[in-house]
Amino acid sequence: MGRDHRIVLMIPKLCLLLGCAALACGAQPQKVFPYAYSQEDLPNGLRLITVPTDYANIVATYIVVRTGSRNEVEPGHTGFAHLFEHLMFRGTEKYPPQKYNQTLNRIGAASNASTDDDLTVYHTTFSKEDLDAVLAMEADRFQHLKYAEPEFKTESLAVLGEYNKNSASPFSKLNEVLHDTAFDKHTYKHTTMGFLKDIEDMPNQYDYSLKFFDRYYRPEYTTIIVVGDVKAKAVRAMVDKYWGEWKRGSYQPDIPVEPAQNGPRTGHVDWPSPTLPIVVVAFKAPAYNDATKETAALDALANLAFSNTSDLYQKLVVQEQKADAVSANAPGNVDAGLFEITARVKKVEDMDYVRERILETVKTFQEKPVDTARLDTVRKRLRYRVALSMDNSDTIAQILSYYVALKRTPETMNALYDQYATLTPEDVRQAAAKYLVEKGRTIVTLTGPGGGK
Repeated sequence: MGRDHRIVLMIPKLCLLLGCAALACGAQPQKVFPYAYSQEDLPNGLRLITVPTDYANIVATYIVVRTGSRNEVEPGHTGFAHLFEHLMFRGTEKYPPQKYNQTLNRIGAASNASTDDDLTVYHTTFSKEDLDAVLAMEADRFQHLKYAEPEFKTESLAVLGEYNKNSASPFSKLNEVLHDTAFDKHTYKHTTMGFLKDIEDMPNQYDYSLKFFDRYYRPEYTTIIVVGDVKAKAVRAMVDKYWGEWKRGSYQPDIPVEPAQNGPRTGHVDWPSPTLPIVVVAFKAPAYNDATKETAALDALANLAFSNTSDLYQKLVVQEQKADAVSANAPGNVDAGLFEITARVKKVEDMDYVRERILETVKTFQEKPVDTARLDTVRKRLRYRVALSMDNSDTIAQILSYYVALKRTPETMNALYDQYATLTPEDVRQAAAKYLVEKGRTIVTLTGPGGGK
């Protein structure tokens, strides 16, 4: 199809996007999301968020379906959210694939899609005079997608090929084993790609695919984000015209509740070809929450303790050179996820040493509040990074899409910013002490041939 269908990992977004929301110390902090916007709900449950900007002529639409691998609740049917990222480009009677692509090429639009734990998003960037045409085409495929069984099999085999391609990365396999080891019941147990055995069986699941689409591609699960050189009233009129007759569904998934972990877990990957060893230390951590300080505190902790400015990074990577990479990601998911610390080690014999230094660092942050000046530095750096990134309509819409998947409103960014604004070193310490604990810990390692466990 000539498109770069890709899976976007949700976990880093708090570090890369929200982290920007960090904090500005001062009596009157500016909102992290500074743009005026309108938020409207159609009678059928579809939500429209319109953000006029000063970036002339260009418009970005991000259509967020709050359906990702989290929604794959039935055994044997993982990977379907990602599959539909492909199938949605199979066209309709009115806009078959060739006509759809020709229209995008004619108007000079850039279009793509991505899938994550909690969402699938379809995005297009184009000139403002083509907004009506884009919304019409998108509405048609969301309401009238049509694909025959041979086309379905072709796309399901393409997904298998993508899985095999991704499996060439040791990090991809490590992430798969980590989630399978850490979770027992919740659907975060499988990655966005899904379990291999389910992907291999996908070509036989045509009838189920129709059911999946009927369940989740409904207005109550969908938010349209329009950012750029637009007027809110005109956008609403177009959305009413093309999307207003879309019928609300009735399906609500029963997402399994993950039981409390009652002890440390371990896993190992024997990688078949030469590679540097990898250690991942993960802890169960809470769901995204903009009403408490915990989400903000864990994100700050990831930066303070494990970023390239941290003491641990300087020790392991710069000074001792026992690792060539150390990082951490705080979770930002609809449900409770994982706080992950990853280190790529240069020599197998140093794996235990690196793991112990990670655990020592965790203990230090549990026992002693970080210096206030260091916390302030992290706040400023992260805020500056996001401020620089929101310099065009497409990036603004992209950032919003992740938060819309979580809370369905841009206001969650500002609410979370408020938590950052009052975050203290003791808040960070308490978050570490509460969540980075042994009974909720999972450690997974990966080594190449002859590396051992």
